[in-house]
Amino acid sequence: MPRFRAVPVSSPAAADLLEAYFAERRATFPSGKGSYRTASPSDVSFTPPAGSFLLVEDDASSDSVPEPGTVGALACGGVRRIDPTPEGLVRYEVKHVFVRPEARGRGLGRLLMAELEEVAAGLGADLVVLDTNESLLAAGALYRATGYREVEPYNDNPNATTWFAKPVAPRAPVS
Repeated sequence: MPRFRAVPVSSPAAADLLEAYFAERRATFPSGKGSYRTASPSDVSFTPPAGSFLLVEDDASSDSVPEPGTVGALACGGVRRIDPTPEGLVRYEVKHVFVRPEARGRGLGRLLMAELEEVAAGLGADLVVLDTNESLLAAGALYRATGYREVEPYNDNPNATTWFAKPVAPRAPVS
């Protein structure tokens, strides 16, 4: 059964997954778009109330010895607060959603997106936004299937070609 654990992005498990994510993006980034530009996340941006960074772990995988370098985590992703919309809506941006290749096809991306939306809502978000590259077909399909709609660009990310948004209802923080 997958479970979520909030960690600093500088933790060994998060750093391992982020390095795998960045390596995959560098290797698969469309050559006609130049080179993939890495922007390492900071703990400050992904620590409440500014945001949160989650690992997805599986009880089955935690009972066995993880492969070297995996630290037992199967997926990761975070949310961070960004500037509000011109209308004053509180926005949190989804960043660095990654599922290890060997864990894909199990629905972990969908579960992670739902959990990130819950976390953002708990932090006060009205709207969750994200950007992606059109070459990431599975990611685009996931975002559309989970209720995200294409919007005008909200940032100047040189790696992005498509921007999405989804309204969420802010929730009182869980104490």
